[in-house]
Formats: sequence, structure tokens, C-alpha cells
Amino acid sequence: MLTPISYHDGVVELIDQTRLPHEVVTLTISDYRKLAEAIQKMKIRGAPAIGIAAAYGVVLGIQDLGNERELDSRFKDVVETLKNTRPTAVNLFWALERMRRVFHTHRQAGLPDLKEKLLEEAKRIHEEDIEANKAIGHYGVDLMSDNATILTHCNAGALATGGYGTALGVVRATWEAGKLAKVLVDETRPRLQGARLTAWELKQDGIPFELITDSMAGSLMASGEVDAVIVGADCIAANGDMANKIGTYSLAVLGHHHGIPFYIAAPVSTIDPAIADGSKIPIEERDTEEVTYIQGTRIAPDDVEVRNPAFDVTPAKLITAIITEKGVLKPPYIEEIEHVLHP
Repeated sequence: MLTPISYHDGVVELIDQTRLPHEVVTLTISDYRKLAEAIQKMKIRGAPAIGIAAAYGVVLGIQDLGNERELDSRFKDVVETLKNTRPTAVNLFWALERMRRVFHTHRQAGLPDLKEKLLEEAKRIHEEDIEANKAIGHYGVDLMSDNATILTHCNAGALATGGYGTALGVVRATWEAGKLAKVLVDETRPRLQGARLTAWELKQDGIPFELITDSMAGSLMASGEVDAVIVGADCIAANGDMANKIGTYSLAVLGHHHGIPFYIAAPVSTIDPAIADGSKIPIEERDTEEVTYIQGTRIAPDDVEVRNPAFDVTPAKLITAIITEKGVLKPPYIEEIEHVLHP
């Protein structure tokens, strides 16, 4: 199984996703600030993977401390540095809160024990994510028709998680069950995560797919070539509204118009019950050069006005179901989400 991130002997190793698909480069990071930079620059990306990286970042942040005099100030700095990397990914804040609880619970246990407890929690977050992804895949298979053609957007595979994937976890499970015909992979402008990452993952696994531009999806739906749309999520609000990579909302509208089911695949940790609805989800605006350049080549005139929101919000009414590791949630989502969070 593809492992995008790991920890051993005081360092975090991660696949630099900005270098894919042309080369597989593994970064070795021992400084939490360098790890925060890797998150911000999308060397590692995908909400679950960002959460895992942040948890390991906390471990890196205090591992070089030899005494407790600076412990509280260092921990605060580490958490703030990591928290300020990607504002939309809920799993980032969820993982940091878990690490914060462990820190305060074991603060008086002595530095060696505290370091050990934090590392145990980070590894637990990582392991739980992989198991959650496999469970998501298991639940998602039952929603797929035989010989299904599935359209997906961005990358919600092993690269975006601890391993296996959320939306691609469902794809993998459907393929393993003999129910998948092929995958239609949106290129996903402006950073081309579909063309660079999802296509690379599917090729590694030998799963049949076709790469399409984002603007082709509606035409293929109209011609009856799409059986289901499955995407991941970076944030799910209490009412079921959700934020995902820019372009997701368009697919949901198109799917609704053509009567094609639109599924979200995400772990429960992606749900933020403190966010009432999609209008409250913070949307990250990224560097304009992501739009005006492709792989270092400028494609737009100089001095043009550019917008680059990294995510959009899909309202709950357009979502057929949310596939989680605890089961499939269906409308009305407010009650379903409340039940899954507080069974």
C-alpha cells in the first residue's frame, strides 16, 4: 500500500507531491517549521494527510527539548505555526486538538513520558485514518452499480490520507469487488491534482481510467457515461454542507441536473459541528501564480486580475450521501451527523 507519510527515528518522511508524477521524491524532515512549510506549499496535501502531518509536527516540535523551562511556550508556538498553514482543512485543527489534550493530560508526567505519549497519539491518528479509509471503501461499494463508471475530482486517494484513500478508497474497493468499469479523472485546475496525482495512483494500481478536463464532465454526464460522482471533503458543516477542491460544486449541480448520484467520502473527523452551515466555512485563497502559470510556464498575459479560491462549498441538498467509516449518512444530515458524532 502506498504510504505518503511516515515517522521513524525522530524524522517525518513524506512524498513530495509537487514533484509527481514525473519523479518520486521523499523528503526527510526533522523540524516542525519545515513540516509546516511543506503543508503550506502542498508538498503534502489532502485533509486527512494534513491532520496526520500536523500531529507528527507536534512531535517534532518538542523532541529536541532537554528541559521543561521552554515547554509551554514551545508547544504553543508549534501548534500556532501548524494551525496557520491551511485554514479550510478541518482535520488539521482536529488533530492538533487531540495532541493538545494529550499534552495537557500528561504535562506533569515529565518530559520523556510526555514525548512518548505525544508520539503514541500521532501514530494512533495515523493508524486510525488508514482503518477509517478501508471502512469507507467497504460502505461505499454497496452504493455502486455493477460495471460502474465513477467520476472523481482532485485527489482523495492514498496520497491525501494516511493510506488507501477516501473517494479513491471507494474506487479501490469497487475495483476489488469486480464492480468497476473505469474511473473518469478530472484534471482539477489550477494545481492539476487529478492529472498529476489521481492518475498516477490509479496507474500504479492498474485501475482503468480516463483523464478528462474539468469542463468535459457535463458533456459526459449528458451522454450517459457517468454512473456516480465521488469526491472527498476538507470540511463538512453540521448541516451537511461541505467544502472541497474548487470545481466540486459545479459537479454537484451537474449531477443533480442529470440525476446522477453525488457522494462524499470522508472520515468523521472531517465534520466540524461548530460550523453551522457552508457559509461559515473559511475558504483559502492561494497564490495567483497557480492560475497564471502551469509547471513554471506563464499562460496568461501580464498584469491580469486573478481569483484563486482553493475550495468551494457544495450545499447539502445536492449531496446524495456522505460515506464515513461509521456508515452511510443520508438526508436529513443534521440528525444523521448529530447521531454519528454522539451515538
